[in-house]
Amino acid sequence: MIDPKAAREDFPLLSQKRGGKPLVYLDSAATSHKPAPVIEAVASFYREANANVHRGLYQLSALATELYEGARGKVARFIGAPPEEVVFTHGTTEALNLAAHSLGEAKVGAGDEILVTVMEHHANLVPWQQVARRHRARLLAAGITPEGELDLDDLRAKLSPRTKVVALTHVSNVLGTINPIPEVARLAQEVGAVVVVDAAQSVPHLPVDVQELGADLVAFSGHKMLGPTGIGVLWGRRELLEELPPFLTGGEMIREVWLERATWNELPYKFEAGTPPIAQAVGLGAAVDYLSGVGMAEVRAHDRELVRLTLEGLAARPYVEVYGPLDPDRRGGVVAFNLQGIHPHDVATLLDEEGIAIRAGHHCAQPLHRLLGVAATCRVSFYLYNTPEEVELFLGALDRVWAALRPQ
Repeated sequence: MIDPKAAREDFPLLSQKRGGKPLVYLDSAATSHKPAPVIEAVASFYREANANVHRGLYQLSALATELYEGARGKVARFIGAPPEEVVFTHGTTEALNLAAHSLGEAKVGAGDEILVTVMEHHANLVPWQQVARRHRARLLAAGITPEGELDLDDLRAKLSPRTKVVALTHVSNVLGTINPIPEVARLAQEVGAVVVVDAAQSVPHLPVDVQELGADLVAFSGHKMLGPTGIGVLWGRRELLEELPPFLTGGEMIREVWLERATWNELPYKFEAGTPPIAQAVGLGAAVDYLSGVGMAEVRAHDRELVRLTLEGLAARPYVEVYGPLDPDRRGGVVAFNLQGIHPHDVATLLDEEGIAIRAGHHCAQPLHRLLGVAATCRVSFYLYNTPEEVELFLGALDRVWAALRPQ
C-alpha cells in the first residue's frame, strides 16, 4: 500500500501553502508534480553531462548519449517494449500528430475511413480531422453509453473494410472511463485497421504492457507521470514503424543525404529529427525509476480508493452531477462533475481560495461536452501523493461553495 503522507515528502512543491492553507493539488490529469529524484536528475544532467547526443566523439557527448539511451531503455522496460520501438517526442500531442501524419501518408486514401470516439481529447481528434481533409477520407466517431462508457455496439457498426485507422483514448480525461483496448484492437484488426491509443491518462496510473494492449501505436507524456514537461513517447510495432514515413525531417533522422534525395536512419532515430529533449528524457527515466519503485499496481489501487471516496462523497450531495462510470473499477483517477446552476469556473475560483486546485473547463474535449449538454465541467484528479484527508477537505469546501453560490 502507498503511504501518501510519506510520498509527499519527496515532492517539494506540495509543502507550499496558499493563503496560509496547505496546498491541496487535485489536477494531476493536467500535469503531475515532480519528486526530488526527478528534479535532481535533470539538474545533474545540466551540471555534469550537458552535451548533444550521438554526434560527438568526445567523452562528454558519450556520457550524454549513455544517459539519453539509458532513459529510453527504462521507458521500454516500463511498457514492455524493445528500445528500438520507443520514439521520444515532445509530448502526447506531438506523438499523436506523428502517428496521424505518417499513417495518413502510408495508409489513408480517398474514400477510406478513420474511426475515433466522441470522448477524445482534441489532440486525438484534430490531427485525424486534418488527415481526413488532406486525403479525402471520412472521419467517424463511436458514441458512448448513458453510463459514459464506450458503446462497443456502435463501434462495431461503424467498423468496415474501409476503416484504415481506429484512434481512441485508453482513459478518458473527462469521464475517467477505462476503454477496453484489447477488445477494440481485436475488432479493428479483423478489418485490417491500425489501432492508435492515446495513453496520456493510463500509462501514468495503470500497469500498461503494450504487448498485452494489442494496439499498434501508443502515445503518452512524461509530465503526467512525474517527469518533466517537453518529453513524450510514441511506441509502435517495429514492422509498422519501418513502413511509415517520417513526420519531421532534418538532422539525426537521416542516413545519407544528396542534393536531390535522402535515406532515413534506423529506428527509432528515423522519427527523432533535430536535437532531442535530452535532459527531459533523463528526467523521464528518473520518473520511471520512481514509479517502478512504488509499483504501478499500487498506484492503481491508491487512485481507485481516492476515486471511490470521491464518488461516494459526491453521490451524497444532491446538488452535484457526476459524469462517467460510477464504479471506481471502471475508471481511472479522474472525476468530472458540476454543481447545479453554478458555472465550473466559479467553483474552481472559490476552491482555490481555500488552497484547493482543481480544473474547470472543457478539458480539450468540446465534442464530448456538447454531447453531455454542458459547456464545461469541474474535474478533480489524483496521484500517489494525494491523501484521503484531502478528499475530505475538498468535499467540505464544496459544501461551502454550494452554500455561497447556490441559486435562490
